[in-house]
Amino acid sequence: MASVKPCPSCGFTKNQAGAVRCVSCGAKMEALATKRTREEELERRYQQEGMSVQWLLIALAIQAVLTGALVFGLPMVVTSIDFEGGNGMTACVPVWAMGGLLVGVISPGRTFIEPVVASFVVAIPTTFLLVESQTVRMLPTFLYVIMAAIGVLFTLIGAYIGERIQLGPPPKPAE
Repeated sequence: MASVKPCPSCGFTKNQAGAVRCVSCGAKMEALATKRTREEELERRYQQEGMSVQWLLIALAIQAVLTGALVFGLPMVVTSIDFEGGNGMTACVPVWAMGGLLVGVISPGRTFIEPVVASFVVAIPTTFLLVESQTVRMLPTFLYVIMAAIGVLFTLIGAYIGERIQLGPPPKPAE
């Protein structure tokens, strides 16, 4: 009879000895079996170890709603605001940064990549719509692409700040 190996995550005892993942919960067997020292944990405090599709979809919804509401919807309600062309791209940068901050604060664990990918996906149609809608404030298309890249970068900064807010101050090193 083959030997069994308990899962270090859930304790399921009927895994095969050479199993890479737990049959019950799907956790990696060897990754959880090794314990990190306190110094290693402090060094990896702000490192993301995987990507969550669920939080990617949540971040995509947040970025799309914020962009649609503030950049495209607000000028329809308040007619004195005009986010046409370059002004719209200038407004997108802080909107995406705030979306990254929001996802960083509300998501469990470390999620830096998810809001960045979501803002990149939202930036493509937003940039296209703003280029096509420009009439008076005309900019070259490459400037829209550069502004979109700056917005995606600021999303990463916002997500990092959100994670720092969520995790709180770093613990004092033991001496």
